[in-house]
Amino acid sequence: MSDITLGIDLGSTYTKAVLVDEAGEILATHEAKTGFHFQKAAERALDGVLDAAGLDRSDVDYVATTGFGRYAADLRDLAITELTCHAYAVHRLYPEVRTVLDVGGQLVKAIRMDEHGRVQAFRLNDKCAAGSGAFLEKTVRYLGHDVNAITGLSELAENPVSVSSVCAVFAESEIINHLAAGEKEEDVTAGAVVALAGRAAQVLKRVKPEPPCALTGGLTRVPLVRRTLEENLGFEFVVPDRDLGAFAGAYGAGLLAHQRLRKVRRPEPATV
Repeated sequence: MSDITLGIDLGSTYTKAVLVDEAGEILATHEAKTGFHFQKAAERALDGVLDAAGLDRSDVDYVATTGFGRYAADLRDLAITELTCHAYAVHRLYPEVRTVLDVGGQLVKAIRMDEHGRVQAFRLNDKCAAGSGAFLEKTVRYLGHDVNAITGLSELAENPVSVSSVCAVFAESEIINHLAAGEKEEDVTAGAVVALAGRAAQVLKRVKPEPPCALTGGLTRVPLVRRTLEENLGFEFVVPDRDLGAFAGAYGAGLLAHQRLRKVRRPEPATV
């Protein structure tokens, strides 16, 4: 059997795992809520992805972690930043892309990279939580739904409301006021999505994007985010298929783990 690596993206909200073979092909993926203990989340991710692939722990040759909790997982061989992992995953999938926008649960990250997939410049959202996916999750929970309802509700909207506050506290007050005024929950959800996408577009502008751009992160699962970005910025985004937009961090970690594995196995040059 060829070498198999595991990339684990330990996010503040969700943990994702991807098994990658020597050719860079994905063998299995797994996703679950992180909870409050990153080490346990990493162990659950490992067990879950191995179960999905029908493999044992002994079949994994190298483990790379990324994300907010990457240093908290003892099972790792290597920890890598999210910026590096997202950039490398996108480079593998779309070699022509030079700019990546990662819209995640806690952060929005804009990345500009070179022709080898190496990060050249980046910017993070420097506003309140109203500019992250966590705000959307809080919004739909206030409406009595879970996070999986964001896409369905936003796609049913006919007249998205305006949510202008950049502070999560004030934005939440706007949401409550809209509902009290009788606005539909679909329009409120869509308004929150449009507001988040608008703030993400501002982050991307700060790295002077070069189209084509790629969109990654959990919010690639919400089509309204992509449409709003394209409308605001005037160019199209590519989004990895097979849900790889959401798994880009873990996939990039798995790919880079193969690079490191080859390096550590490389024989030392002979000395005279």
